[in-house]
Amino acid sequence: MEKYIYNEQNGLWYELQGDFYIPCLELPVEKEERHIGIWGHRHLRYIREYKKVLYTDLLINGKQQSYLADVEEQAQELFDRLMKQRAEHEGITETLKAENQMEWVGRMGALWSAVTETLNTEVIFV
Repeated sequence: MEKYIYNEQNGLWYELQGDFYIPCLELPVEKEERHIGIWGHRHLRYIREYKKVLYTDLLINGKQQSYLADVEEQAQELFDRLMKQRAEHEGITETLKAENQMEWVGRMGALWSAVTETLNTEVIFV
């Protein structure tokens, strides 16, 4: 038996695996390489576990990379904007950083946690 055969009816190649011919399928390659950071990877873990249909659809159509890069950009922009707005609102300034570094670190850590929670509920886990 031949290792590979071509089926003219459906235009697919098949490979012999044991006693059966299995179709040789490949996922489409995405055209662009864009950065996926922490927010994109968190969203990927979420959709892989809880939104299996969306995950499979993105993977099969070759759109996963661009989708996750869009989520990354959206989340990073929101994170930066919220950190700046809330820091100004709560009076966390460079002056505070110069005068009392430990207080600044503590307040910025609490702010970072709050903004991360907001992002998780509004962008990542939806």
